Amino acid sequence: MKMSPVFRISLTLLLSTFLFAGNLAYAQLTPRTVSGLAAQPASPQPLPLEQAFPFYVSVVSPGRYKIVWNLPDGHYLYRHAFEFTLSAQVDSQELPVEFRMPDGLKKNDQFFGDIEAYYGRLDIDLRLSTVPGPDARIFIHYQGCADWGFCYPPQRFEFLLNP
Repeated sequence: MKMSPVFRISLTLLLSTFLFAGNLAYAQLTPRTVSGLAAQPASPQPLPLEQAFPFYVSVVSPGRYKIVWNLPDGHYLYRHAFEFTLSAQVDSQELPVEFRMPDGLKKNDQFFGDIEAYYGRLDIDLRLSTVPGPDARIFIHYQGCADWGFCYPPQRFEFLLNP
């Protein structure tokens, strides 16, 4: 069967239109970056320590202190990692400090198993057995993680009681 030249041109234009329109539709549905590769989800980046576990220390009365943490969403502190010690003078022996804290949230942690964790705001009360001298320091030990799986190393912060 012989096709007329007009029919052949019309058929070629029609097929070309379908092919071109199909490619445009595919391009609209496929996410692309400048390089032409599909966008990959960004992996989370850990916050700097000061942003992940910000805290402050305030004096309640002589020998009594309050430490308050305000954690960003998705970050938590381990109950078992808290320790507070007192050094009466520079380079002297550190002695344990009595502290009180609320119950934490029980959870199963990928690194430590069953733990108690603290999210959001955490207030800890410290009570010294004596009023500290001019060179006294409290050492604050803690550790925390991000929910997505990044754990910060254990921290030790020195706080001069009588600045």
